[in-house]
Amino acid sequence: MKEGNIMAETKAVSGTPGKYSGKLKRSYLMHYIDASFGSQTPSWFLIGRDIEELSMELNPEADSKNILDQTIDNGYAPTLGVETYYANTEDEIFDKLKDIAMNRLTGENCRTKILEVLIDNNATIDASGAVTGASAWVEDCFVKPQSYGGAGGNNSGVNIPYNVSLEGNRQKGTVAITNKVPTFTAV
Repeated sequence: MKEGNIMAETKAVSGTPGKYSGKLKRSYLMHYIDASFGSQTPSWFLIGRDIEELSMELNPEADSKNILDQTIDNGYAPTLGVETYYANTEDEIFDKLKDIAMNRLTGENCRTKILEVLIDNNATIDASGAVTGASAWVEDCFVKPQSYGGAGGNNSGVNIPYNVSLEGNRQKGTVAITNKVPTFTAV
């Protein structure tokens, strides 16, 4: 997924402005992290540059039975493993990832929100490529870098892979995307 290309791709695939229909391209599922880590106004950072594959792992918890032979559904423990993030001082998320990794921060210092957006048949695309009405969900999460470093070479950089563990408080809503900036509205 390449950052910033969703409007052009959506417009080209849909043919004309209006409601989207058809097979969803992978770029129509977007994951953003609130790079402000707790500010009143979120600063959404789009995950995806330098990544060829990214999936939300739902990690369904095994059902269990209690002593009354009642089945208990233990739900999910979703995680998003971002295996490639090349440190870029111009990215909103860089300073916080660096701080968490280098200062070994834990707990609330790693808490923020994730915004998941799906441009589906609920979304409308206007002539400029702006999106309204896309399905969206916001949820609390923890962001934890897994390592830092990486191989040398002409095309590589300092890699800081990180995991995003979703923690609940999930809210459904819609998103409008104008000039590559998402705005979430709870429903």
